[in-house]
Order: sequence, then structure tokens, then C-alpha cells
Amino acid sequence: MMYKTDALLLKGTDLGESDRLATLLTADRGKISASFKGVRKAGARLSAAAQPFCFAEYVLAEKGGRYTVTQAALHDGFYALRTDLTRFYAACAVTEVCDRLAYEGLPCGPLLVAAAEALGALEGDTGEHAKGVLVRFLLAALAFAGYPVRAAECAVCGEKIAGRRYFDFGRGAFTCTSCAEGVPASESTYLSLRAALRGEAGSADGDLRALRLLKAYFAACTEAELPALGEFLKL
Repeated sequence: MMYKTDALLLKGTDLGESDRLATLLTADRGKISASFKGVRKAGARLSAAAQPFCFAEYVLAEKGGRYTVTQAALHDGFYALRTDLTRFYAACAVTEVCDRLAYEGLPCGPLLVAAAEALGALEGDTGEHAKGVLVRFLLAALAFAGYPVRAAECAVCGEKIAGRRYFDFGRGAFTCTSCAEGVPASESTYLSLRAALRGEAGSADGDLRALRLLKAYFAACTEAELPALGEFLKL
């Protein structure tokens, strides 16, 4: 049986002398494993479509629950992301999040769209705004997984947040000084998250702090770490 789908290649592992086993993120079937036969040979036809961050229309042969890529039409290879260390780790963080949240058989259309848009934004940037791109992507990915973040009024009393702020990991929301439920959070973290949720840009310092908070929140919700995001935050 043949299966055609748009997919993002999240990661790959070399097999034998010339094959590669890849993890693809699809909209309708979620995360699937697919093999590329002979793709590591010189001049292999599918070599460009077997690279990390590749977004393409793949044609796969399915047999016994296993997939083999037979054709691929490239939408975008996001090649520039491999030439700059900051953007490379940012892109790895995007695919890492997708790998943690996606499962076989779980439709992942919104996650796939968010990831492709994030990689496109990173490729069109010099790395200066990579933190903001990752904040917006992580917010979208967490919302897809059922862990939305709220940065409006206090999650407990509903009043406007002023003074010291706290982030409640159980609610995925901020609380005010009077309620003080959660861990302390800086004003710049709160403002950057609020801006990102509105589709606006936050400050460089706020985005950095927001990423650290989102990384911890992701781990608390999913029990999964994000090593690539950790490396990005060290740069």
C-alpha cells in the first residue's frame, strides 16, 4: 500500500552501510518511522529528503506496519539552519519538542504547522530573534498537547497582576502577589509570555527567561527533558 503525506523529518539514524531510519512527523498519522534505502550512497536520489529539518511531500510504501520512502518532493530543506550554531540548536529544539509530544496514530496537524512555521522563521532570521521564535513555538506546542499557558489576570482571584508575580505549574498560569501560588517569576518573563500569546515580540531578556520557565513547565507536564533547548540556552 502506498501512502503520500507532507511530513517533517525530526531525526534519523544510519543503518547498515547505506540506509537510514528516520522519524517523520505527519498531520494525519502523527509520528512514524520510515526507512530510506541506499540513501547514503554517492548521488542517492533521496539524500536531500533524508536530512534533519527537511519538510517534504513523501511517498511511502507500507508493508506489515513498516514504511519505506520511495519518493519525495521537497517543500523546504531549511539548509541555512545547519550553517549557524544558534539557529541549529534552535531548530533542534523545535524537532525535539515535536518528537516528545507526537505519537503514532495521533493526528498532529497543528503541531506540524507550528513546527514548519518556526523553522521558516528561524531560517529567515540571523539568530537574533531565535528566542522569541522558540517562545511562540513552545506555547503553541504546549497548547496542542493540552498544557496551555495563560498570562492574563491572576489564575486564582482574577485580579490584574501587579507587583510580584508567580507561575503556578499546576494551572499553567500566573498568580498575583496576594495569592502567591507557584514559583516566583520576573516581570519580564510575564510580559514576554503575554506578548507572545498576543503574537507580539517580547524583550530579549524576557524571552530568555520565558524559555527557561517554559522548559521547566514542559518537563513538569510531560516528564520529558529537552537537551537541545538546554544547549541553546547556554549559547
